[in-house]
Formats: sequence, C-alpha cells, structure tokens
Amino acid sequence: MSSFLGKTYQRYLSREVFAATLLVLAAFLALFGFFDLINELGEIGKGGYRIQHAVMFVTLTLPGRIYELMPIAVLIGALFALSTLARHSEITVLRASGLSTRELLMTLFRVAALFALLTFLIGEFVAPPAEKLGQRIRLQAQGMALSADFRTGLWVKDEFRFINVRTVTPEAKLQGVRIYEFDDRQRLLMVSEAKEGEYLPDSIWKLTQVEQTILDYDAKGAPLRGRVDHKAEVMWQSALNPDILSVLLVIPERMSVWNLMSYIKHLSDNHQKTQRYEIALWKKVVYPLAALVMVALALPFGYTHNRVGGVSLKIFSGVMLGVFFHMLNGLFSNLGIINSWPPISSAMAPSAMFFLAAVGMLWWVERR
Repeated sequence: MSSFLGKTYQRYLSREVFAATLLVLAAFLALFGFFDLINELGEIGKGGYRIQHAVMFVTLTLPGRIYELMPIAVLIGALFALSTLARHSEITVLRASGLSTRELLMTLFRVAALFALLTFLIGEFVAPPAEKLGQRIRLQAQGMALSADFRTGLWVKDEFRFINVRTVTPEAKLQGVRIYEFDDRQRLLMVSEAKEGEYLPDSIWKLTQVEQTILDYDAKGAPLRGRVDHKAEVMWQSALNPDILSVLLVIPERMSVWNLMSYIKHLSDNHQKTQRYEIALWKKVVYPLAALVMVALALPFGYTHNRVGGVSLKIFSGVMLGVFFHMLNGLFSNLGIINSWPPISSAMAPSAMFFLAAVGMLWWVERR
C-alpha cells in the first residue's frame, strides 16, 4: 500500500476503534456507577452519611472501575468497530488494496498501547488515592473508623515486636495500641498499651496515655516480679507507617506498585507470607497489557461479513468473553494463593490464554 493510503486507513481505523472503546467504557461506567449508588443507599442515614456523600464516594471509585473495565471495553469497542467496518465491506476493500493482517494488527496494537498506558497510569496514580479518599469521606461521614478483619484488630510483626491495633482511623491514626516486645531468646520483656498513636516524621509514632508492664529476669533467665509504669506520652520508632496501614483502606489490587513493593518488603523482612501481594504486584504490571491481547482477539471477527444481526451476536460474544476474562483474573489469583503457584504465572495466565486463543483464531481465518 502507498504511504498516503497507509496513513489514511491507520487514522480512520484508529479513530473508529478509539471512539467505540470510549463509548463502551462510558456505558459501563454509567451502569456500574448506578448500581454502586443503589448499593450505597442502604448506608444513608448512618451517622452523618447523606446522599451527597454517597455520590462523592461512588464518583471516587470510578477510576478503579476504569482500571478494571478498560481491557473489556477495548475488546467490545474493537469488536464493534471492526464488525461495523466488515458489514460495510470496508475491511474487504482494504485487504483487496493490499493491506495485510500484520499491518492491520499493528495499527490495532498502536491504539491498544494508548489504552494500556492509560490503564497503567490510572491504576498507579489515580485509582489508589481516589479510593482512599473515598473511603475516608465515607467513614468520616458515618462517624466510623476502620477495623481489621480479626476480632482483636490488626496484628503486625516488626522485628522482635508484635503490634496489635484495635482500630485505624481514616487519617491513619491508631486507637487501642498494644505492643509486645521480646528479646532474641523469645522472652517477653515489655507490654505497652496506649490509647492513641499519631505518626510523626522519621518513622516515629507518638503514643499517648501509655501503660507499660516491664518484666525483669535474673542472671539465669528466670522471670522476676514485673513493674508497671504510666506515661503521658511515649515516642516509639517502628517500620510501621501509614503507607503500610493503607492496606486496610485499599485492597491489594487497587494499591500502587510502589505501595505494594513497600508492603511486600515489610512482610518479607518479618518472615510473613507475601504471595497475595506479589500476585497483585505482577497483575499491576501485566493487566494493562491485556488491551493488546483484546484487539488481537477482536481482529478475526472483523474478517467475517455479517448483517446487523451478526454484529449484535459479535458484541454479545465480546461481552461474554470480557466477563470470562474478568472471572479468570480473579480465579487464577485465588488458585495461585491456594496452590502456591509462582506469582507471575498466576498474574499472566488469563492474558496468556486469551493471547493463544487470538493466535489460533487469526491462524484459522488466514487459512480460510
């Protein structure tokens, strides 16, 4: 094909796929936003939580929805654009003019790469802070603080200390802090109980209304009678920080790569399981690239000439494939944790399966 014709079809095809994808994404956001708002109506009336807080909370969760739905929107948008072009015989004309499957696929990859970059940027810089802000607004309006899943609160291991926090406020302040300190022989040295903890710079926590139970040992290691000290304030240095506590406000899949790496290092340093967070980290890297897989999967559908009914069937197929892809992502994450699979395998498996399906379908249509 000539250089002019090549640039013309690239601009035209890119514009059609881009517009269709944005339209599908907008429809998905409207649908999911509506259902999320309906779900929040049951919370209205708790404390000071009102409809404006619910609308703000749902709005702040939309970047996370964009991140989740982008590959599915790319698949359905590409299917719609290519099926429409095929119905008007435009794909046939382009192929008759010398356009190869490789050239067409490269054009689609360029469009998908923009969506992949957008997905990564939203997942890394927009969705996590928006999600945390939304949770804080919701909890503050309800007059609540966030509790951990355990009935006794959050438990964290920090070197020779075990830290128990009953609740964490949306401002990352600690309430009901209990610290158990051990020596290298696993002997309990001190138990500190504080009413509140506030984070200061340089990894320092200011604990207020502190009661310390100190245990003494003789030369042979036998326990002696302990003593109790009461202090108004205690400065406590710990690797525990608000970024680590953000795991309570944002699920791992919505955390940024930097926060995930920081939390994984913290868990690893304290000899705790990191697999769930490693899978989430690899998914953050791999998931945006699913947009490239989706356009490759959509291309074979554009090679078939159908009437309007056929286009509708393709769109329905795209929706089903998108739902299946979303379910596979969750399934392989859980299977990876249960079976201790390598995190990168659990994260890449759904995209790899869809890519192989796309290669097989392209091979089939080329053989026809």
